[in-house]
Amino acid sequence: MTSATDATDPQHTRPVPAATTRLIATDLDGTLLRDDKSMSDRTIAALAAAEEAGIEVFFVTGRPARWMDVVSDHVHGHGMAICANGAAVVDLHAGGNLLKVRPLPRENALAVALTLRAAAPGTSFAVELTNGIHYEPGYPPFYLDPGATVAAVEKLLHEAAPGSGTPVIKLLAHHAELSPDDFLTLARATAGDHVSITRSSPTALLEISGFGVSKASTLAQCCAERGISPAEVVAFGDMPNDVEMLTWAGTSYAMGNAHPDVVAAASGRTVANNDDGVAVVIERILASL
Repeated sequence: MTSATDATDPQHTRPVPAATTRLIATDLDGTLLRDDKSMSDRTIAALAAAEEAGIEVFFVTGRPARWMDVVSDHVHGHGMAICANGAAVVDLHAGGNLLKVRPLPRENALAVALTLRAAAPGTSFAVELTNGIHYEPGYPPFYLDPGATVAAVEKLLHEAAPGSGTPVIKLLAHHAELSPDDFLTLARATAGDHVSITRSSPTALLEISGFGVSKASTLAQCCAERGISPAEVVAFGDMPNDVEMLTWAGTSYAMGNAHPDVVAAASGRTVANNDDGVAVVIERILASL
């Protein structure tokens, strides 16, 4: 078999077993998308070619379903995407309809918020529901949502709060002074027993999901439903919220711009997102078929 990796290219450290690749799982921001949030023509063509060759492509992202318009036109076949770090599976062919939700219990979210506030004074919170986001007055909204409620996290998570009865898919915690990695380490040490805590932002912004919920665990469920083993999956990522997925997949690539923990977790490396690193590997997989 011809290797999908050029052995003379130091950016690609492990060959892809192209003949056994059945599914490509890729993160979006910092991975498939360029820094301006666009997708290059080369990447669009590579995704389409993979699907044409019978390889499924899954977008696996920390984004909520309502922020998937950037790639919704480039989903082929099944139309599914894994959103909110594994908390939701959505059908992008049907406008982002939810197919599966793995919620964060409100009582767990509140307990974590109180613990983090005590451990890291100055932490502010946002609550991501399946239908929108609400946040505290001190939380910096990265995407303005005109339907958001602004209130203390205790009120936002109360059963009588706006969106009562709507599943919580993520609790977001922001700190203006701590470094991102220090904040993540502190949060996992003090509040990680009953939730999953990760991050994907360059700022000190934590993403908190239900216990055991991750990109990897939801991707594993989706693959099991299709009879696809980890060895038949090639995954791509750049930030700590990708680590579990890259470890789970049989072959995985850290982007050239990836966080050091991602580089350590992945079985190979590709070039940066702005240089179409995902497309580079897909093209090599397809060339080896």
